[in-house]
Amino acid sequence: MKNPHSKYYFRFLLEMLALFFIAWWAKSLEEGVLGLAFSVIITLAVATLWGVFNVPGDESRSGKAPVVVSGKVRLSIEGFVFLFATFAAFKTLGLSIAAVFLLATLAHYYHTKKRISWLLKN
Repeated sequence: MKNPHSKYYFRFLLEMLALFFIAWWAKSLEEGVLGLAFSVIITLAVATLWGVFNVPGDESRSGKAPVVVSGKVRLSIEGFVFLFATFAAFKTLGLSIAAVFLLATLAHYYHTKKRISWLLKN
């Protein structure tokens, strides 16, 4: 029997990469302890934004929504995070990595278009 959430394993990888790229970029803003502090603070802020604001019943999430938002707001948050991560990848790793990450993210959204449609209705 196929796991109904298996299509979201790739999404999890994209999310982890997004946070990694953001952390790396934030660390590059300053040397030493201040760079490390930027990395931790900015990454935690983005992860909190991403994890707290949800649409109840979203199949890509746990179904829980600590702060309930509309699907359009949720998609806006996701768009912000993935575009921020693309920018961060570009600034730290260059155009090729950023382009591959962006294309992989777009492919994921294409593959989960039923979820996008559902979010736009909620």
